[in-house]
Amino acid sequence: MIKKILLLGSGELGKEFVIAMKRLGQYVVAVDSYEGAPAHQVADEHEVINMLDGAALDAIVAKHNPDIIVPEIEAIRTERFYDYEKQGIHVVPSAKAANYTMNRRAIRELAAKELGLRTAKYLYASSLDEMKKAIGEIGIPCVIKPLMSSSGKGQSYVKKEEDIEPAWLAAAKGRGDSTEVIVEAFVPFTSEITLLTVTQQNGPTLFCKPISHHQVRGDYQESWQPAAIPEAFVEQAQQMAAKVTEALGGAGIFGVEFFICDDGVVFSELSPRPHDTGMVTLGGTQNLNEFELHARAVLGLPIASIDFIRPGASAVVLAKGQFRNPDYEGVERVLSERDCDVRIFGKPEARVNRRMGVVVAWDKVGTDPAVIKERARELADRITVVEKR
Repeated sequence: MIKKILLLGSGELGKEFVIAMKRLGQYVVAVDSYEGAPAHQVADEHEVINMLDGAALDAIVAKHNPDIIVPEIEAIRTERFYDYEKQGIHVVPSAKAANYTMNRRAIRELAAKELGLRTAKYLYASSLDEMKKAIGEIGIPCVIKPLMSSSGKGQSYVKKEEDIEPAWLAAAKGRGDSTEVIVEAFVPFTSEITLLTVTQQNGPTLFCKPISHHQVRGDYQESWQPAAIPEAFVEQAQQMAAKVTEALGGAGIFGVEFFICDDGVVFSELSPRPHDTGMVTLGGTQNLNEFELHARAVLGLPIASIDFIRPGASAVVLAKGQFRNPDYEGVERVLSERDCDVRIFGKPEARVNRRMGVVVAWDKVGTDPAVIKERARELADRITVVEKR
């Protein structure tokens, strides 16, 4: 049962995943591009490489000879995963899933053209002139996203012509190894949700209660569970999530994002791993949090059911300056309150608007999750990231 797991990407999501794996007795090697990443602090071993360097990635795989490779970020030479699978290494959820979902072009083509899912109108561009032409066809307002990025990096909203060039420059900083962007029509949604979808090696696909989230700069700020949407829309989202995850194959948790509109559900994006908005499940909203679900699915262990326990919310703690050796003021004030908890990620360097921690809060069944969300935000705002003296 004991497996050696190579975790590619060691941020806050990876850290919680390692904790879940260690509770199941597994051996984890955590990899990231900088020393002291959150998952480095809890793994059995760690490595520092540029995961966009295929030769470096091959060398790490050869060195550790893992049973399982688990990607946590997009910026990886995922085409190497096909070779690793041929070597007998289990890639999570699968090499195909990792390749498709790490690239917005591949997943959008699969969802819209092969599976016929409802998506926003979109076009691609590989230069500023091409982007201007695409915007002319899509119309303003629209959204600009790098084809390869994570957690909203490089994403911009174009509300007027003056926003076009800054959006191209922002995408250039966030696009990783890709030279393209996707120009996406703005969807007049009433809310956005994440549907955590669990595929199993030897069991049915399972769904968590949908999670609402609020984003700024394309990055999540608060999430709350369950989302207040009609049951018919929940069923639509489940059907769409089941289609796309079945097409991708493999076992693990997928964070499937949707826009909720007056007339139904629109597919947005998909991540083949625990989702940042799913950190709300650390507040005991379910019998198993998203990281425990991912760990079980990856290992082929049974998941009898996903049971909703109580409503909850999460709110991120952001840095307001740039410095090394961060410290945190106000944690005691938050933890003096009932029905809440704090996770400090342990990142060694603060940058403006970088996620450094999260507050989770919960309440009894029947409480409006949006109210809990406001409480979580108020508590998170009590914590200040400062330079350690």
